[in-house]
Formats: sequence, structure tokens, C-alpha cells
Amino acid sequence: MSEQTPEIERQTMQVDIACVGFGPAMCGFLTTLSRLLVHEDGTPVAESKAMPGLPPQVICYERADDVGFGVSGVVTKGRAIRNSYLHLDLSEIPMAAPVQEEKLVYLLDPVGASRRSTLLRLAEKAIPLLGRAAGYRKELCAAELPWTPEFMSKEEGMVLSMGQFTQWVASQVMSTGLVQVWPSMPVAAPLLDGNKVLGVRLADQGVNRKGEPDMGFMPGMDIRADLTVVADGPVGPVSRAIDERLGMPAGRHVRDWAVGMKAVVDLPEGCGLQPGTVLHTIGYPEPEIFGFLYVYPNNVACMGIFVPSWFDNPVRTAYRYLQHWMQHPYLWRYLSGGTLRSWGAKSLQESGRQGEPFLAGDGYARIGECSGSTNVLTGSGVDEAWATGKHLGESVIELLKCCKPFTRENLEETYVRRRRASWVEAEAKIAEHARDGFQHGFVPGMVGMALAGFTKGRLRWPARIKRPQDRLPTIEEYYRGRIPGDEIQAIREQCRAKGASLHDALMDRAGWPAVEPDGKLLVSHQDALLLGGKVQAPAGYADHVRFADPTVCESCYTKVCIEACSGQAITTNPEGGVPLFDREKCVHCGACLWNCSKSRPDDEERTNVLFSAGAGGLHSAEN
Repeated sequence: MSEQTPEIERQTMQVDIACVGFGPAMCGFLTTLSRLLVHEDGTPVAESKAMPGLPPQVICYERADDVGFGVSGVVTKGRAIRNSYLHLDLSEIPMAAPVQEEKLVYLLDPVGASRRSTLLRLAEKAIPLLGRAAGYRKELCAAELPWTPEFMSKEEGMVLSMGQFTQWVASQVMSTGLVQVWPSMPVAAPLLDGNKVLGVRLADQGVNRKGEPDMGFMPGMDIRADLTVVADGPVGPVSRAIDERLGMPAGRHVRDWAVGMKAVVDLPEGCGLQPGTVLHTIGYPEPEIFGFLYVYPNNVACMGIFVPSWFDNPVRTAYRYLQHWMQHPYLWRYLSGGTLRSWGAKSLQESGRQGEPFLAGDGYARIGECSGSTNVLTGSGVDEAWATGKHLGESVIELLKCCKPFTRENLEETYVRRRRASWVEAEAKIAEHARDGFQHGFVPGMVGMALAGFTKGRLRWPARIKRPQDRLPTIEEYYRGRIPGDEIQAIREQCRAKGASLHDALMDRAGWPAVEPDGKLLVSHQDALLLGGKVQAPAGYADHVRFADPTVCESCYTKVCIEACSGQAITTNPEGGVPLFDREKCVHCGACLWNCSKSRPDDEERTNVLFSAGAGGLHSAEN
């Protein structure tokens, strides 16, 4: 049930519906539920069991210090969102605009340091020969594709800051008086009785870093509920605990991931980008890394990169890749002279429908990204997540009106049935195997996406999906032919002595140019943490990143968790063995959870990193 001490006495609170996580899926659920919980005359559709005489009591617990902290910029068609807000006026929402222009851009390598396969290099040589037909811009070292494929297009959609949008939604749902949203309340685990979910347990407070009772110890409260709605994202402890208890449906697995490294910037005056401009990039700084730039009103933009699990670099620190991406000539003409406003990182579950768990069971239902709703062909997740929340909201009202309990059978008949009959399901089936080809490389991956997109999923590039920890080569294998093994060992020893990044040193040696800080947009990794919104971990909570088996860490030579950490919160232990963790720097992105190169001894599907509930994190309502 929980890694916390089970034998101590805990306070208990009874509610009707307990919700975990306040992202787009929960926004869709609570928006739908709050509108339907009472009739037009103000009488409830059902009476609360927790507080008889009142409408059902609904409380949502959010880990972050406020709703909307530490999410992301997004472009979305917004079909489900507009269906919930028929007269949506984007001017009412900060940092929102309708899509006006959309481009898909292939970025060539202007510095000659990128790793490109022979096949890709041959294909790139054809781009200048095609010239205008390929949208080739020699001076910008890029090709603007003549059109954006229909399956990727967000035409008639919207660009949003999810932080600003979820805060706006929170004000809408809480103003009804029918829903409570409690931020800064990390949920540690589900309360389980066999396979039935009875509610959730909040994280203990007043404990030391190991979770042991300390001064001011306050056991986490048990929140008991008839229904627990789980929307805790790609790395949420409630979802993962349910999966560990129930397993996954046959043939399902969560093996594809990405870390999104992103920033919000003030664009320089006269840059020429208009609100609603959407740029998608591929090809640079490494072929596997995708990029995006969305322009908000008032000369502000959100931008970033996605570093996926099939990018087989064992020292893949995303921050430096982000800086090289920003400085590509195609983008730098817009960004040079800009100023960083906020910065952040987030893990994304990229398995989509292949990672769909059991959606409902006795006492619980899952919505959003943790339910496998992300469409991996269109690169879209917000609208799909909102739609699944709406499906569940309508289903809960149906069951309340009929006085039916929240059993697995009833939730499958209502919620799962609605979801299966929706556009979310239809499009998820098309996308299900769209990215399988990336298991064999960038070119097969792109061909596989095109096949799936243009044939509506009937054709694909076949591949067996490997676990991230099975894909990662050693550093020597990755740099074979570029950096001799004995030189890598010397670089490793130098970096260990200095406490410096091995990734940066290896990139320097591989020919990547140094990043020259400008104090505004090109700043150090740690300065980005401070400029973009501080990281603060409240005292009295246990460390939320730990390692399942220390002996596994001691035998690990690669230590991808250190190099991949988005906030440099995991560092080398001078005494060897288990890496050190500084939660004051952790941005809760979860990259360590899937970037670990070692499986847990008792479960080969999971890595040796334990990622638990934690408070604090990145403080930015923009990003």
C-alpha cells in the first residue's frame, strides 16, 4: 500500500470522490462533474454518503505548490476543450492564442557534430538538389516542408500555456462550490484491499530524508472514498502502485518515454513571429530530437525539445541539446536577443495506447496520460486527456443518478464504453504502432510514422519495443569510432575529480562548439533554475528519489541517471556507490525513473530508481 510506516495511527477522512493530480485530464473531469452534480433548481443529483444532505463531496489533491505549476506550453486542436466551453474566448486566458500559421521544419546540421547514419546523410544530400520543392533554405541550413501532414496539423487549434490554462480552469470549477482542489498535498499511495481501491494516503510530514519519523512528525492522512480518480501523469506513484498490484493487460507495456526540456522566453523586438505561430522541428541537434516553438501574445513564446528513449545516448543531458537547438540558424534569427522567463522539464509517456493499463477497477478509474491517452502519431495529449476526463465525468453522473456503486463492471459499462466509442480511441488505434520503427533508427522511425499516418494505421514499420534500460549502450560503444576508450576513461576521471558533467566534456571532445553564455537566454543550467522560477523542497518530507538496490548502483558503470537529470539533482558520490540526490534541485520531471540503465532485481520491467511522492518542485505558472 505504501512505503510509509503502516502500523502507526492515522487520521481518516471520508469523501465521496478523491482525485489525484490536477492536469488537463482532471480539468476535463472536474469541469464536467461540477456542471452536472446539481439540477437546475440547485438540488443534488445524488446525496453524499460522506455528508448526507449535501451533493457528493469531491476533493482533488495536487502535488505541486499551486495548480498549474511545472507543466508546459502546448499546441492542441482543442476539440474536447471547445466542446466543454462552447463559447471559449481565448483572450480571457493568459498566454493563449488561436493557431495562425504552422510549419514543419527539417534542421540540417550546421556544425558537423551530429551523429547521422549513412542512410540519413545520403538522404540529406538530396535536399539541396530538390531546392524549392523541398523548401530548402541554404542560408538557414534548413528545409521548410511544403506542407504539414494532416495527421500532425493543429489547424484551427490553439496554443496555450498549460500552467495559465489550468489555473483558469481551476477558478471555473472551484467557483461552483462543488469541487475542492488542494495543492501542495502529495499523495503517497493508493489504499488497497486486494484489488479494490479504497482511497489514497497522503505523504507523511515531519520525517527525515529516509522517511523515518522526526521532529514534528505528522502521519499522512488516509482519504477514503467510494471512487478514486487517478490522473497523476506519467510517473505518478498511485498509478504505478496500481500497476504493480494488478499488472498490465496482456501485450501492454510502458517502454517508450521522452523528456521535454522547455523554456518560456521574451522574444526580441521585431523578431517577426506573430501570435499563433507554430513551428515543429526535426533533425537537430540530433536526428532523434524533436523541437517546438509556439508564439503567445505580447511577444512571448514557449519552446523546447523532446529527447526520446530511443535516442541511444547514455549521457544525454537535455539542457545542452536545448541550447544548441536554440542556436540553429533557422531559430536563432528569431531568438537572438531574447530573454529567458521560465524553464522546466517533464517526462512524457510515449507508449500511447500500447501503454494503456487497466482503465477501471473496483473503486477507481484512470484518465489522461497515466491511462495511455497520448496520441503518439499526432504528438498530441492535452485534448485527448481532457476528453477522457469528460468521459469519466459523464459516467460518474450516470452512475450516481442510478445509485449504482463504482465497481469495475459499472465503470467499464459507462466510462470505458464511452472511451472506446470516442474519437480518442479511433485515433489511438491508428497511432498505436506509429513510432515502433524508431527502435531500428531515425529513418525507419520517420518512415513508420508516415506509413501509419497516411494509411490510417494499416501499415507500419514492425519492431519489438525494448525497455529503455535494454537499449542503452555503454559510453564506449556509443562513441566508438569517435573517441578512443582510453580517452573516455581519462575524461571520466577528470570529470569525477572536478564534479563536472561528463556529457559536456564528451560533447566538447566530439566536436560540439562551446555554448557562450549571454546572460539572458543562453545561461548555465543552474541559472535557468533560478531565473525561471525557483525550486523549493519543503522540509519534513522524505526524499522522493531513491534507489531500490544499492548494490546495483555500485556495479553500474554508466550511471545514466546522473547525466540525464534535468535539474542536476543527482550527482556522483565521491565515495562511489549510490549517487547523491539533492531534492532542492529536483524539478520532478521523472527522467531518472526511465533513464536508469539497470533493472530492479525483483522486477525486470522497472528500473532501479524509486520515484515516490514529493512536494515542491519547479515554481512557474508559465511553463
